[in-house]
Amino acid sequence: MAEQTETNGVSEELPVLIVGSGSTGLALAQGLRKAGISCLVFEKEPSQVRERDWNMGLHWGAPVLKSLMPDGWWDNIQAIQVDPHVPTKDEDSLFLIQGNTGETMLEITFGPFYRLRRSKLRRLLSESLNIQYNKRLSAITYAEDAKSVTAHFHDGTSATGRTLVGADGARSTIRKCLLGPDHAAINRIPYAATFIQRRFTKEQALFLRKFHPLFLASAHPDNRFAFFGMHDALDADDPSTWTFFFYISWQSSLEEQDATAGWKDAQRLAQQKQFAKKFCDPWKSAYEWTPDDAPVWYVGLTDWDPGLPGHRWDNHRGLVTMVGDAVHPMTYQRGQGLNHSVTDAGKLRDALVKIREGADQKDTITAFEEEMIARGGGEVRDGTANTMLLHDWDKVQQSPFYRKGMKT
Repeated sequence: MAEQTETNGVSEELPVLIVGSGSTGLALAQGLRKAGISCLVFEKEPSQVRERDWNMGLHWGAPVLKSLMPDGWWDNIQAIQVDPHVPTKDEDSLFLIQGNTGETMLEITFGPFYRLRRSKLRRLLSESLNIQYNKRLSAITYAEDAKSVTAHFHDGTSATGRTLVGADGARSTIRKCLLGPDHAAINRIPYAATFIQRRFTKEQALFLRKFHPLFLASAHPDNRFAFFGMHDALDADDPSTWTFFFYISWQSSLEEQDATAGWKDAQRLAQQKQFAKKFCDPWKSAYEWTPDDAPVWYVGLTDWDPGLPGHRWDNHRGLVTMVGDAVHPMTYQRGQGLNHSVTDAGKLRDALVKIREGADQKDTITAFEEEMIARGGGEVRDGTANTMLLHDWDKVQQSPFYRKGMKT
């Protein structure tokens, strides 16, 4: 049974503590609220607003996310897509084209496929939750009787709950608390990408969108990979309000990444424009039409494999665990991250319901973790292999993207 505590003479059930208010943590919180399990969410940032926004593919994980949402909320899924004006098809096609010629290399048919704005998804999932901001985790302590766990924050406050869940992203503080800085450190890999979000004139926007209404990928013989898609279609009747999202990624050694760490946006964009000269449309024109002083977003790619030796954490008799990017951050070219993360949330919700009903906490949380590690760790390895192969023209057809499409 769940631990009880006395507050002002009233018996209350200890809450589940969730660190991180990204999509995974919020989806879990909504699932717990729906199941009647109290929870608190803690976020290190001062508010929900983020400087950067991106979009994510949801497909095989959609039924799990729906199960976590309160009844009726799934009806809002259309409104949080990159283009809420285009109804989601039962089946859609994602094309991989040859980057220099535009020739179709592969057509992947699957569905339904949802392309969600991260900011809109988080805003929806934040509703009716108790979220405390400016809460940066500093330490974790455990009750000797294994009935509670306490999260300590840098501002001197603390919170005690029945379970602590790390949903705090790829550079998770909870992962560092559990494994130490060396084993928990994110793994840098020799690939990089520079992302651009941009509006264009009406005529330019109509031209760019004719290649595909939502998303398009390409592999180039120069060992580069590129993506082009919608990020926000504010007004269906005014193409000048549409924001496109595009990038070119490339093999970039860690030495190169370190040497260019101080580059300004203009240098990043100039590099992308040089790459784009050898690409077909829509990339060629999109980069030509992007002003040289446009803001960009650069990342060196990373992963962290929970299946590696030394990466299995002690869950302290089921009092602490992790979900989402905190436990299996992966590269993004195959579009699996959100699907695995919401699956983690759904399976952990189920585990916590079982514990409430009398199941052993240590055994139940350990079983949840073993499945997640096998599933998510396999995807991390698949994702990194996929990234490597998509940037090797002679081996593109061996990539998981080419062989398995979007299937898990």
